[in-house]
Amino acid sequence: ATFAMAAEMTESEGLAKLAEVEKELDAQKEIVRSMKAQKAPKAEIDVAVKKLQELKKAQEALIKAHSKPAFDRAQFEDTLKRRFFIAPSFQIYGGVAGLYDFGPAGCSLKANFLQLWREWFVIEESMLEVDCVNVTPDVVLRASGHVEKFSDLMVKDVVTHDCYRADKLLEETMDKKIAESTNEAQRSEYRKIKAQADAYSVEEIHAKIQEFQIKATDTGNDLSEPFPFNLMFQTSIGPKGDTPGFLRPETAQGIFVNFKRLLEFNQGRLPFAAAQIGKAFRNEIAPRAGLLRVREFEMCEIEHFVRADDKSHPKFDTLKDTVLTFFGRDAQLGDGKTVRMTIGEAVATGFVNNQTLGYFMTRTHLLLRKIGLHDDRIRFRQHLATEMAHYATDCWDAELETSYGWVECVGHADRACYDLRVHSASSKVDLTAYEEYETPQSVDCVLPTVNKGSLGKTLRKEAGPVIEALIKLAEEKPEEAMALHDKLQAEGTASIAVAGKDYALTKDQLSYRRETKKIHGRTYHPSVIEPSFGVGRIIYSLLEQSYWVRKGDEQRTVFSLPAVVAPFKLVILPLSGNKEFAPFIAEFERKVRFASISCRVDDSSAAIGRRYARQDELGIPFAVTVDFDTCKDSSVTLRERDSTQQIRLSMDEAVELLQGLVRDTTTWAEARAKFPHVTVKED
Repeated sequence: ATFAMAAEMTESEGLAKLAEVEKELDAQKEIVRSMKAQKAPKAEIDVAVKKLQELKKAQEALIKAHSKPAFDRAQFEDTLKRRFFIAPSFQIYGGVAGLYDFGPAGCSLKANFLQLWREWFVIEESMLEVDCVNVTPDVVLRASGHVEKFSDLMVKDVVTHDCYRADKLLEETMDKKIAESTNEAQRSEYRKIKAQADAYSVEEIHAKIQEFQIKATDTGNDLSEPFPFNLMFQTSIGPKGDTPGFLRPETAQGIFVNFKRLLEFNQGRLPFAAAQIGKAFRNEIAPRAGLLRVREFEMCEIEHFVRADDKSHPKFDTLKDTVLTFFGRDAQLGDGKTVRMTIGEAVATGFVNNQTLGYFMTRTHLLLRKIGLHDDRIRFRQHLATEMAHYATDCWDAELETSYGWVECVGHADRACYDLRVHSASSKVDLTAYEEYETPQSVDCVLPTVNKGSLGKTLRKEAGPVIEALIKLAEEKPEEAMALHDKLQAEGTASIAVAGKDYALTKDQLSYRRETKKIHGRTYHPSVIEPSFGVGRIIYSLLEQSYWVRKGDEQRTVFSLPAVVAPFKLVILPLSGNKEFAPFIAEFERKVRFASISCRVDDSSAAIGRRYARQDELGIPFAVTVDFDTCKDSSVTLRERDSTQQIRLSMDEAVELLQGLVRDTTTWAEARAKFPHVTVKED
């Protein structure tokens, strides 16, 4: 049955079944070995061997049906550079690792994605867009924790002093061991180590490097002990150089520090979301893999502010039946298998923490599908407990499969109220929201009476922080405040610790009392749900997944980019260099540009088939050819890139049809049903 079903399964189903069969195969091998070692009856051994042979055949059938064709990364990357999608920056001077320029095709592709992203999120979700500066003062990033904690663990080649990211070396070593091992228990252990590599402490990752005898990749030399390396680019602001700063490592902090203004702009109402598109900078230890690990990159970030006790989303039910692929933390440390379920089920069972997080994960998935990424090459990986910040509630990364493996491209994090709290505390500016109750509520509270004059005389400059701590104690820990009051009344003195120092108090300096009062509302720090998009990684993954080579001609490479993001929607081609075609080309170009359809003209002397191939390499979905019939009746042929099929229609009909095709309101199949077909040899 497995043989018959192998070809009928989807790729994700087939790969899951293959993993299942391989696990069963390993177990059956052990059974056969054990039976032979124990000299079991021949008849029983024969039955076990027969089952083993059947499992091997099932494995071969699944591999044949679902193994991915070899991906020629060298040819792919050559095409990207040759057609100037991207190129290493400053290449005429030898280039700088981790820095890339976008050429005309890449720039247009990125701009089209960003425009779609704005429409998908900013416009559709009524978000507030901001554009904040790249240079960020030290005080901001110190408050957020980046100065202290935004680092990766680095090791050095002890001879050449070349630098490597310790977790990446460990991951690569585990990949090799997984590929080499035939023992499923061992492979499972290697997968666990790989999953936790970027969460290990200095001591833990050093122990793993020693255990697996990991050496420098390029030389085989020994490695130094790991140590943290802060990834931010440091600078100074102003001519004196006395105001330290950094190039921002993310765009989010600009939104957090502007929260008060954004809340006022939104008339004090929550929930609301703010969005930002902009550059971020990270001084990567060992940048590589094209756009996947670079030092300057584009980000699109959303900060959705919501009450901590209500993370429902009004539009969640419209998407609850969408099926996503999940890679939960238990699976990462266990069998390594993904699961498919609706986002509604994932949220209802607590697998995904709340509706708002689930809503944005689903919207992200639909956007990635819209731009042409394959469903079975998109998954959502949950952060392990060791990966998440202490304040985070739940985090899921949208990962895309590339020739480099699964790559994190969009992070989705429930950051709780950490960011606004730390910036409030550091700046002394109130970054809270206010919720007015429908009816006033009676609440029991503890109120302090502080003799500021007496404390000022006793504590002098230290009085301010102590008074603040005494007031805060009543608000946040009322029972502790009353216990302190009781001790003061009973003994006359007591002490309180503030910033690690004990201060003695007397009962004439402080007292607390219980009261019941009516309150009309409350102030609170909102929680934040944050989707964060790495634009370069998404574009690289899209280019990889859309790249293929025409059968029978390995030189004819194609990018099957959907029209919505394709660098150009149309190319206009004269059949030959005949001058009679020129006015028709100019007229048609004017018509399509007036219809806001981006196009280019290729009137070079190359054969028409060669010119079609050149446009396919740019991912241009449609081509219009002006020929001798055009001169007679103003008709043209329209070619679709992937199928190479062509139809004939008038210029005006072509413009109208292209508008529908580009805006996804009509399909190529519908166009072929309406207009006469044309057969053209492209050799």
